[in-house]
Amino acid sequence: MGLLASLLSGFASGETLAALRRARTAAIVYALAALAALCGLGFLVGAAYIWAAARYGSLAAALGFGVGFLVVASLVLLIHRLMSGARARREAKRRKTDMKAIGVTAALALLPTLLKGTGGLKRGGLKGKGGLGIILGPAVALAAYAIYRENSKPGADHPDDAGEGK
Repeated sequence: MGLLASLLSGFASGETLAALRRARTAAIVYALAALAALCGLGFLVGAAYIWAAARYGSLAAALGFGVGFLVVASLVLLIHRLMSGARARREAKRRKTDMKAIGVTAALALLPTLLKGTGGLKRGGLKGKGGLGIILGPAVALAAYAIYRENSKPGADHPDDAGEGK
């Protein structure tokens, strides 16, 4: 409720409008500065071309600048591809960790209900025949599988794990 009150008081006092005005002004100033910087870089490239044309000839200078810009573009694309692959692997690992945490949280949230005997199981929940075996059996199997996965070495079964250092 405090956040809503703060937001409403900000609207009422005009503070929000002032912040939006400051943000818009800053965005315009940064856009103008970026435009001026791009113009400056363009003139520097033009000056470098004039110097190269005077020294090596206009055809050689044009070929050199063309090849140079293609190399720069290729490097930028290569670096982006490498970084996006690493980012995708990092996000997949984070997603996997999050899903495990959600599963554990759901299991822990369900456990008191099952132990209380109102979980909808025949014979009164976990208090009847079978008892904790209903939960502990799959839990032990899951823990054993997790230990196996943690200690198994990456091989032909896991080609995507071979490049990562564990």
